Amino acid sequence: MLRIYQNTYRRTARKAVVYSTKVACCNHSTLCGITSHPRRAQDSGSSSSNGRHRGHEEFLLAGNPARGWQMPPPSRGYGMLVVRILRGALKLRYIVLGGAIGGGVSLSKKYEEWKDGLPNFKWLEDAMPQGERWSQFSRNLIEVGSLVKNAIEVAKDDLKAKTTVAALGITSDESRKKYEKLQSQVETLQTEIMNVQIKYQKELEKMEKENRELRQQYLILKTNKKTTAKKIKKSLIDMYSEVLDELSGYDTGYTMADHLPRVVVVGDQSSGKTSVLESIAKARIFPRGSGEMMTRAPVKVTLAEGPYHVAQFRDSDREYDLTKESDLQDLRRDVEFRMKASVRGGKTVSNEVIAMTVKGPGLQRMVLVDLPGIISTMTVDMASDTKDSIHQMTKHYMSNPNAIILCIQDGSVDAERSNVTDLVMQCDPLGRRTIFVLTKVDLAEELADPDRIRKILSGKLFPMKALGYYAVVTGRGRKDDSIDAIRQYEEDFFKNSKLFHRRGVIMPHQVTSRNLSLAVSDRFWKMVRETIEQQADAFKATRFNLETEWKNNFPRLRESGRDELFDKAKGEILDEVVTLSQISAKKWDDALSTKLWEKLSNYVFESIYLPAAQSDSFNTMVDIKLRQWAEQALPAKSVEAGWEALQQEFISLMERSKKAQDHDGIFDQLKSAVVDEAIRRHSWEDKAIDMLRVIQLNTLEDRFVHDKQEWDSAVKFLESSVNAKLVQTEETLAQMFGPGQMRRITHWQYLTQDQQKRRSVKNELDKILKNDTKHLPTLTHDELTTVRKNLQRDNVDVDTDYIRQTWFPVYRKHFLQQALQRAKDCRKAYYLYTQQGAECEISCSDVVLFWRIQQVIKITGNALRQQVINREARRLDKEIKAVLDEFSDDEEKKGYLLTGKRVLLAEELIKVRQIQEKLEEFINSLNQEK
Repeated sequence: MLRIYQNTYRRTARKAVVYSTKVACCNHSTLCGITSHPRRAQDSGSSSSNGRHRGHEEFLLAGNPARGWQMPPPSRGYGMLVVRILRGALKLRYIVLGGAIGGGVSLSKKYEEWKDGLPNFKWLEDAMPQGERWSQFSRNLIEVGSLVKNAIEVAKDDLKAKTTVAALGITSDESRKKYEKLQSQVETLQTEIMNVQIKYQKELEKMEKENRELRQQYLILKTNKKTTAKKIKKSLIDMYSEVLDELSGYDTGYTMADHLPRVVVVGDQSSGKTSVLESIAKARIFPRGSGEMMTRAPVKVTLAEGPYHVAQFRDSDREYDLTKESDLQDLRRDVEFRMKASVRGGKTVSNEVIAMTVKGPGLQRMVLVDLPGIISTMTVDMASDTKDSIHQMTKHYMSNPNAIILCIQDGSVDAERSNVTDLVMQCDPLGRRTIFVLTKVDLAEELADPDRIRKILSGKLFPMKALGYYAVVTGRGRKDDSIDAIRQYEEDFFKNSKLFHRRGVIMPHQVTSRNLSLAVSDRFWKMVRETIEQQADAFKATRFNLETEWKNNFPRLRESGRDELFDKAKGEILDEVVTLSQISAKKWDDALSTKLWEKLSNYVFESIYLPAAQSDSFNTMVDIKLRQWAEQALPAKSVEAGWEALQQEFISLMERSKKAQDHDGIFDQLKSAVVDEAIRRHSWEDKAIDMLRVIQLNTLEDRFVHDKQEWDSAVKFLESSVNAKLVQTEETLAQMFGPGQMRRITHWQYLTQDQQKRRSVKNELDKILKNDTKHLPTLTHDELTTVRKNLQRDNVDVDTDYIRQTWFPVYRKHFLQQALQRAKDCRKAYYLYTQQGAECEISCSDVVLFWRIQQVIKITGNALRQQVINREARRLDKEIKAVLDEFSDDEEKKGYLLTGKRVLLAEELIKVRQIQEKLEEFINSLNQEK
């Protein structure tokens, strides 16, 4: 670009010089009388030629300073000034033009290079939710916000209620019930919030993981290089922590003795246990409470050395930067949430372990378990078994013969008030694995007798024995203090304290959290090296016994755990859904028609056919009833019938699969639960009702039977429907009037008193119908009086309601028998119907009505079949997949649905194999480190 600019400048300068020279020569020629025209030059002769040459020489002399300077005439100086101005203008124009062109080209080139350097972010379009999915995600977040807001409001009301009850001393039953009701509402809302938060935390972690994977794939495709996955070598403490995690999942019910070493932190409530652990971890990672119980479940903290100070839960991919206050707040909030989520069923504490790893520069490698503090008195908001549960949990962890007990004693209170020392003495009477820690020594120096504190730290006050005694300061009572500030305060205190320097009783290595962590870590690894081989041998023997039991009970089956069995069942269920879409159209039509008539038959007879038969104008009444039906109840009933038909076909497919030779009955309970849940959630599309309403109204407008085949089909449909109703009516009459004479003789049956009365009433009613075969469906007052009087003569006393109850089934049987007779008469009356229409001698309005009903069922069934095949089967498939995904994340539900000796034995065998393999891997690495 610079070269182009220089060339442009040189050409412009040369043109300006030549142009100015020509102008100057022309002016000089004019002044000297020299012409440049060729003909004038020829005519002037030699004298003019010599004059022209002399003029040029004089001009050159005037412009050449080496040969002397001659003052040009005024006109020539003016011309030279004009030439210079023009030259400068031309030069400026070319410079500006060249710079603009060059700068534009350079800028365009730089922009293209910058644009090509940008990464391709199209992969984000697949990773991030789009369209309806993003809208649903936003709505769910709004719902979570509203739930949290409601929970806060209810919690405030709960606090006000507690304050009011405590202040006024109200002990009445009514106030207590209101308080308990409010408390239950708070617990319900908290449970809902926890479930929603767990759900969306999993969704967010899943999306983050997918985004990372997509990003990695994108980078691989971008560079077109094959990368090989490198196995990152794990540290010893990480490997050991994984073994403990496997054991915690294997031994949740305390059914097997777990003797692997870990540091168990025990102490009275608010004695400073958590603060000691935080000081060792160099971060304030646990939530704070004002005297209330905060540690509600065991927290396993794995400490490891690393370049960055971070924390991470075992079941999460998120890393918390412990150098940032925002991440620390998130970590404390998540710890508190997990503790509350682990407490279920009205319990106050839980045995469910919360596992996390903390890495950072200078951290001592070890595994610590922080337990709930031991309490001596329970409050009203605690469960009745809280105290015993904490004692049992603490004893369980301390009874491990290889566990290191970190006994925390509050130095600011009287030693006699301690509850933890008695428990420690019961589990470790010789003190071979106990380390005693006295906290809050800065307060103890002001309140307690110095000699008494020295006795505690020298092991002479308590009968409890320990490997070592340590004094620490874990805070100044300020919640906002950082760990660095606390440690500095601790060091300054011990440097200046007279208590720990007078007489030289306390050794320097017995104070500060730093010395404590070094001592605990050293003892921890010593215990690990002494006991790990023995634990590995125990698991090897357990594995051999389980494998032998499996071979004896299930010799031809492979050990498949719940996850593997669930995946297999999931595949079979989804295969059945695919089979659902392959059912033939005829089978769907038959199933839908049967289900539709099953849903609609009762309404047709009770609300349309029978009322119209009582009317003088049968056809008008039928038109009115059918239209009202099609506009209101018919579409919804049709959709309901379609959904039940879909459900019935899918269930029949599942039942049919059970008869296959390779069927595995272990999946039956899971399959039934998945199908039931998916069917419960699934609903037909709302727009289908509006679509069916239009189709059904148009179909019912047709009142003329088009051909003989349809007529015969309608007659057959009428007869079959009436016969079905007649059978139901006769069953009702049989229950009302009792068995017939022949059955009474052959089966030794008798009539009850009520049945005898019913028979007497029926005889009188049969007389009325015999005299008037076209009797109306209701009895007149005179007819009721006549029947009563006739029965009284036979000493049968009944009221009018009793007679009406008997009349209803009797008349219905009579009406249905007449309808059957009319259907028989209309079998061959089609051509008479086509010629005479409504004025036909034989009344066939019944046939026309049932033909219209039949056409509606046919058209509706066809529409429902298309809806099932094109839409509903796929929507049901999505519902089933969603249910399967939810069940796959719910370990408790999988354990309930996939159970039995085969599953339990396989699960235990797989878990023991995993533990043994991890133990052997850890032992090999430990031996290599030696």
